[in-house]
Amino acid sequence: MDALAGREILLGVTGGVAAYKAADLCSRLVQAGAQVSVVMTASSRKFIGATTFEALTNRPVHWQRFQPKEHRLGEHIGLARRAELLVVAPATAATLARFSCGMSDDLLSTLYLAFTGPVLLAPAMNCEMWAKRAVQRNVSLLREDGVHFAEPGIGWLSCGMQGAGRMAEPSEIWSRIQELLPPRNG
Repeated sequence: MDALAGREILLGVTGGVAAYKAADLCSRLVQAGAQVSVVMTASSRKFIGATTFEALTNRPVHWQRFQPKEHRLGEHIGLARRAELLVVAPATAATLARFSCGMSDDLLSTLYLAFTGPVLLAPAMNCEMWAKRAVQRNVSLLREDGVHFAEPGIGWLSCGMQGAGRMAEPSEIWSRIQELLPPRNG
């Protein structure tokens, strides 16, 4: 039996070309038997449609803070209580900043604040953005807070440059998820 069978995972998808990789990751998780709920930011919906994730998970996709689909107390409370792990892939510079500062201006950032389990971020951005001191400061703060990372790779970026900032491959994120959600005993 797979270690992820029956496990509840939240997948946050933020804006960036790497959002297409989140669909691959989502598919892998579902095929392994995980129950996946997807939360998308407004920017992510410019890159990939919610219908893709609804088809993969057989669950509604969430993005609005004040229009609950499943949880009358609010999606940020219900989803946070149900999940064992929060994965954000891709995690943009804006998302890293929101999380490190404790902002709650969208459903994903509000959910992050309400969630008490392990958090795994897979940053994705232009290499110059990734190298920016402010971004690295936010990453350091998040690490101090106990947040885990699937480190960005070095390679061809959608901006036409090569460098660090490419989102980790779904297989790498998958490995990190398995480290953070060890098999249940019994």
